[in-house]
This record gives sequence, structure tokens and C-alpha cells, in this order.
Amino acid sequence: MTEPQIAADRPPHQRYQAPPEALRGRVIAVSGAGDGIGRAVALAAAAHGAEVVLIGRTVGKLESVHAQITALNKAAASIAPLDLEQAVARDYDALADALQQRYGRLDGLLHSAGILGVLAPIEQYDVPTWCRVLHVNLTAAFALTQVLLPLLRASGDSSIVFTSSGAGRQPHAYWGAYAVSKFGIEALSRVLADELERAGNPRVNAINPGPVRTRMRRQAYPAEDAGALAAPEDIVQSYLWLLGPASRGVSGQSLDCQATR
Repeated sequence: MTEPQIAADRPPHQRYQAPPEALRGRVIAVSGAGDGIGRAVALAAAAHGAEVVLIGRTVGKLESVHAQITALNKAAASIAPLDLEQAVARDYDALADALQQRYGRLDGLLHSAGILGVLAPIEQYDVPTWCRVLHVNLTAAFALTQVLLPLLRASGDSSIVFTSSGAGRQPHAYWGAYAVSKFGIEALSRVLADELERAGNPRVNAINPGPVRTRMRRQAYPAEDAGALAAPEDIVQSYLWLLGPASRGVSGQSLDCQATR
């Protein structure tokens, strides 16, 4: 089978090539925007016209992404420092209030922040590390979604995208808290999509990026040939499809960013 035929058999999000102004006028918040996939999607969204809210823990990294977006001369961006491990209710409320005052709505929310923890058997898994991973990867995603839902509802066409993982679909030994957190993300995404189905807005989906050249991937597979993996920039089109109008009517799905052969 030739490559064009393979591409034709892929689902829409894997074949999508966003038009230059695909996200023009949309306000999209991205957690974990300072690094990896979050950074790549934030830059791609801005390049396609979106105003991007950069959410993350490390201000220096967010400032670097902000400078790159400014250099694109396409749309504005804002920085929203938030440490998902340490944040409390007033921090989430302050973020929501700031976005309400500046934008009055959100058209998209991508949850890209996450941590691996350790790869260890359950019998030996460190309890504080377990709690930290579950909090950052799952509870914080819930809290951020909850506090931003009014802003997402204020948009006529909004989208929530949760970052899943193959580890959150097929259990494997030693993946511990990370796998459990991603199983939880899959459930959270589907529960919320079902709750919002009648309203139809926002739509809610999860996406598994697959093997990607990121710092977390290096932690999990230190002996792997990173050069054989997709770069974060290689997979952004599926995210743009989910965050933009091209995926209207699609909700409650768990998608794969990369095709399997």
C-alpha cells in the first residue's frame, strides 16, 4: 500500500492540515505550555491565529514561549503562572478571574501538564510520589477544568482536550501512579463529555500523543533511540483539529495522535 493510500485510511484528525487562519479569534489556554507537547501546540495555535494563555510552573519557560509567539506577529498571548502541585483554590479562582477580565470567555482548554513519577512495582511504590502524580496529572486537571467551565460555556464553540496515554488504556506492570492517573483522565473526559452532551458545548475529548521526543519520554525510556520518535511539532495537527472548528460535533472520544501500522 502506498503512503497516500495509508493517509486516506486514517481518521480525520490524523489527516488534518490546519488552514493558516484556522484558529483566528479563538482564545485557547494550554497547561504545561513551557515545554514539550504543550509548548509545541501553543506555538502552533498562535501561528494559526489563536490568542494563547500559557499556563505553567516555570515563568522563564513561559516567557520564552511568549517571546516566540510575539515574534510570529499573528496574535497576542498571555502568561498565567500556576504550579499545579502547590496551587490551592484561591490560585485557580485568581486565574479564572483574570481570564474573565481579559477575555470574557475561553474557546479551548488543553491539559498538557503532567509528571511521570517513578516506574516501580506497586508493592514498593513511594506513597508521597503516588499522591503527587495523581494530584498533578488528574486532580489538578479536574480542578482547572471545573473553575474554567463558565468561561468555556461563554463561548459559542469551545473544546476541552485532555492528554491521555497508551499507559492509560492498557495496564502494564510498574507504570504505577502514572498509568492510574491516565486511566483516570480517560474516565474524567468521558464522564464530563456525557454530562455536557445535551448542551453540546464545550465538547470534551482525550488524545494519546503516542511516542514523542519529550523529557518525560526520556525518563521512561532512557535507552531508546530518541531520533526515531516523532518530535512534538510533528503531532500538533491533531490538537489543532480538536481545538478548532474542524472537530465540531465530536465529543466523548479517545483518539490516537499517531497512526499505528
